[in-house]
Amino acid sequence: MPLRSLKPLVLVGAGKMGGAMLAGWLDHGLAGPDTVIVDPGIQGDMADLIARHGVRHASTAADVDVTPAVLVLAVKPQSMATVLPAVKPLVGPRTIVVSVAAGTTIATLAAGLGDGPIVRVMPNTPAQVGQGMAVAVGNAAVTAADRTVVTALTDAVGRTAWIDDESLMDAVTAVSGSGPAYVFLLAEYLAKAGEAAGLPPDVAALAARQTVAGAGALLAASPLDAATLRQNVTSPGGTTAAALAVLMADDGLLPILTDAVAAAARRGRELG
Repeated sequence: MPLRSLKPLVLVGAGKMGGAMLAGWLDHGLAGPDTVIVDPGIQGDMADLIARHGVRHASTAADVDVTPAVLVLAVKPQSMATVLPAVKPLVGPRTIVVSVAAGTTIATLAAGLGDGPIVRVMPNTPAQVGQGMAVAVGNAAVTAADRTVVTALTDAVGRTAWIDDESLMDAVTAVSGSGPAYVFLLAEYLAKAGEAAGLPPDVAALAARQTVAGAGALLAASPLDAATLRQNVTSPGGTTAAALAVLMADDGLLPILTDAVAAAARRGRELG
């Protein structure tokens, strides 16, 4: 993919998600002096980052004097009503509009910005450490070349998958968008269970935290699937098998997680 296809790149919103994406783009050479950040509140580390890399900064969309090849909207969903009219003058006929605002549909984006290429992306918070998961869906105007551009941007902070049915974004939100919270809850409860078994609180917290982090790193690095990795840890009749007999019972973890994901997806549809 020619790098020029990303230029100029305009990012609206440099909060946690927007800032994480920008840092990844800079690390991969996808952003630089041809990039414009639109955010009235840039300060601290983010201000230092963009100054160090020569990234341009505008307080409002009205201050941007380029037509972007890619326009990334990394703002809160409740801000879209004011953001879309503000950025509409920036959008050219082949500007790729990428939105990471949860719950904001392609139809809403098209109503505000026109019928050019629009991609809706659901990222997640591990993007802040370059380990995010993003799922994307585009409208009919998005070409294969456009997908390549968007994938380059999202792969810079993790992994990317594409779907063709936007209605599945509620399920995506429930699995990978909300999923980090489930993993953090696992670490939290594992530590509490360790305390209940007699471990000092600091030891239980460290053991749980590092176990979850290490298992995640192994899962990411291994070519084996999760089920095989689980089986490799489990000796017949051993301690792990005893614990898994509880977690894998008919009323164990699978039905609880299935209900949790269904509840999150249902709430996503309600909010949409």
